[in-house]
Amino acid sequence: MDEREELGWQEFGDASRVLAQRVADDGFRPDVVLAVARGGLLLAGALGYALDVKSVVMMNVLYYTGVEERLDAPVVLRPTPDGADLAGARVLIADDVADTGATLRVVRDFCLAHAADVRIAVLYEKPATAVRCRYVWRRTDRWINFPWSAEPPVAPRSQ
Repeated sequence: MDEREELGWQEFGDASRVLAQRVADDGFRPDVVLAVARGGLLLAGALGYALDVKSVVMMNVLYYTGVEERLDAPVVLRPTPDGADLAGARVLIADDVADTGATLRVVRDFCLAHAADVRIAVLYEKPATAVRCRYVWRRTDRWINFPWSAEPPVAPRSQ
């Protein structure tokens, strides 16, 4: 098996704090943190607390279907955020990884159609991503094992 990047729970806490500090040091004060579900949910919550942002919303985009398996194109799932709620806002998009960038492009373009300023924070950015992120904790070209998805579901859904 190929060597993988491993992220543990404690390191996730440290990494999210480092990312929040980078956002604050850059002078960006988001009005909204938008989580790309599911991978960005925990990071968005951590950033919301660290940056004292009460408005945390999510956008669920299906792209990966398994380890290194994905659909031809990202699919936005309902419910979607109301664009009117983002009007004129400073939005910080949070996701676990910028891999191909396809998912982040969909979310970023949605936000850009409504918000005043849109920036992206990710734990990991891969070299092949089509979307460069403003705030990155670490760069890697390896597959990443995240603590929230390293174990199989306790109650798998039937196919």
